[in-house]
Amino acid sequence: MSVDKKYVSVKFSETKLKKRHEELAVLYDIGGDLTSSLSLTEILDRAILKVQQHFRIAAVRIYLMDEAEERLELVAYKGIAKDQLEGLRKIRISEGFSGKAARTKSFVAQRVSDLENGARAVLLRSKGFKVIICVPLIIKNEVVGVMNLASKRMISLSEAKVDLLVAIGNQIAIAINVAKLYENLWEKAEEVRNNKEELELFAYTISHDLKNPAVGISGFARLLAEKYEHRLDEKGKMYCHQIRKAAEEIETFTRDINEYIKSKKILFNVKKTNIKKIISHIRDEISPVLEGNRIRWSEPDTIPEIMADEMAITRAFRNLIDNALKHGGKNLTKIAIGYGQDKDFHIFSFTNDGVAMKKKDAETVFEMFRRLPASEQTEGSGLGLTIVKEIMEAHKGKAWLESGPKKGTTFCISISKALGR
Repeated sequence: MSVDKKYVSVKFSETKLKKRHEELAVLYDIGGDLTSSLSLTEILDRAILKVQQHFRIAAVRIYLMDEAEERLELVAYKGIAKDQLEGLRKIRISEGFSGKAARTKSFVAQRVSDLENGARAVLLRSKGFKVIICVPLIIKNEVVGVMNLASKRMISLSEAKVDLLVAIGNQIAIAINVAKLYENLWEKAEEVRNNKEELELFAYTISHDLKNPAVGISGFARLLAEKYEHRLDEKGKMYCHQIRKAAEEIETFTRDINEYIKSKKILFNVKKTNIKKIISHIRDEISPVLEGNRIRWSEPDTIPEIMADEMAITRAFRNLIDNALKHGGKNLTKIAIGYGQDKDFHIFSFTNDGVAMKKKDAETVFEMFRRLPASEQTEGSGLGLTIVKEIMEAHKGKAWLESGPKKGTTFCISISKALGR
């Protein structure tokens, strides 16, 4: 930190943050991930991965409350085989430790050997679990689900660690609420797409409804900063500010969708955009996944700056890369980004050597709610590629699929050079 008479200058260093304040670094990391996506599938995948990595937990399950508020239904999990889920897919809130966490809105941790339900104890012991931790996912004093952590080793729970888990649970709950509202946006848009007057009214309403959860995220970041005020330096406060900034980006994106649906015109903030910087940022985000799965990454040495909307292009790139990671299969070893151009368009390609898409899916894969041969461990609505297509059309380009005969898939997108003229 360098101090001047007029101002304090702080150079950002995520590495130093992790060494100095690991809990805040985790919240910053998870907060950034959750606010960078509006897809429920992406949110749950990323939340589980981050929690599993940080706490070194053998298995993580996320349950969501059903509409009747009587059952918890499993929607995402990692660290446990599909054939081991018998008896764990649905839980009444009147039973078990997950039900107790939801019913009492309380953090619950217990040794498996101490469980009163003998049958459940036997079931969990058979999977090698020794400790179960349940974190209620709460927003506006309403439980939307439960995050269940299972450990195969005995672990200690300090007050700080419990606070951290509860704070993460609150962030996940807010992000889930935003994602559900976002999915409702597209479902309702499909119903009224042929009625211009209804569509305009609907877009205004959804824009208003999505704004409130984004404000909630910002408010949570503010409360977080106040709670840790005595432990934070200027950098820590800045990181909390970054979470609030991400919430503001959601509000901006919501307004853009509203205007795009109403007018079907480009209303993005088109400006000179550094694509190399976008790619570098996404690569840093997923580097743990690339390293953990030994996936090789390649990108062009140079890419010219182009006229585009930076936030929208970042989202499109992230969706295409996440799509490769999710659907490339167990044999995925390489992700390659390519760049080319012709007289009228900048052209980007996203190639992986995993599972090949079928040619008959080349058109339908971009349809709303169309599911790929996706991860069996999560449920989702399949909006990722639809969003890519719409972003490209807004940039006067297009998105298309090129699949190899047996192995590998390439998604291509084009962006008009005429933008901003």
